[in-house]
Parts: sequence; structure tokens; C-alpha cells
Amino acid sequence: QVQLVESGGGLVQAGGSLRLSCAASGSIFSIKTMGWYRQPPGKQRELVAIITIRSDGGTNYADSVKGRFTISADNAKNMVYLQMYRLKPEDTAVYYCNAGHFMGWQYWGQGTQVTVSS
Repeated sequence: QVQLVESGGGLVQAGGSLRLSCAASGSIFSIKTMGWYRQPPGKQRELVAIITIRSDGGTNYADSVKGRFTISADNAKNMVYLQMYRLKPEDTAVYYCNAGHFMGWQYWGQGTQVTVSS
């Protein structure tokens, strides 16, 4: 089992910045990828960014956040971060930390609210 705890959400004005953090614990050795997803009000959950850990550290981003968001991982601390710049009202969502097991199982955090005011 893997436990994920997010922090860092909040209310910010458009154009502002926030950094989300995700602390992972448990069977970390079994995790291949970690990422951030979000679920805007009334919409489905969508991928924001993903990073391969303990490997090449490759990343992938949703087109809507490329150039504005950066995902990073600190393997020594079992932490994953999402640095968000130039936030827009359409970035408003509950942001979830995700961990992908090498066998394909998925683990989720409880989510953290990000609200961007116009």
C-alpha cells in the first residue's frame, strides 16, 4: 500500500503562483510514476503532469499547463511537487496526487482545492 498526502492548495488571484506538495509513504519501492490530476467543478478528472521516478525522471504535461506548471520529485524525501505559475481561473479544481505501481495499480491522495479568482 502507498499513502499520499497533498498540501499547498488555496485561493490565489489570476496570474499568481502556488506550489503543491505530495508526501508519499508505504511501499514506495513499488512505484513507477507519480503525477498530479485535477477535477474541475462538474467535470471529469484529468491528467495535469506525470513524472517517472527512480529512472530517467521523464515528464509529461497536459497541453493546457505546458510552460506554466513544473512537476518535480525528491526521491530521497519521497516527495513530489507541482509548481504552478501564471494561474488562470480555468485551473480551479481539486488537485489529486497519484502514484502508479509498476503492476498498474493506482493510488490517490485525498485532494487539495486550488481556486483561482479572476
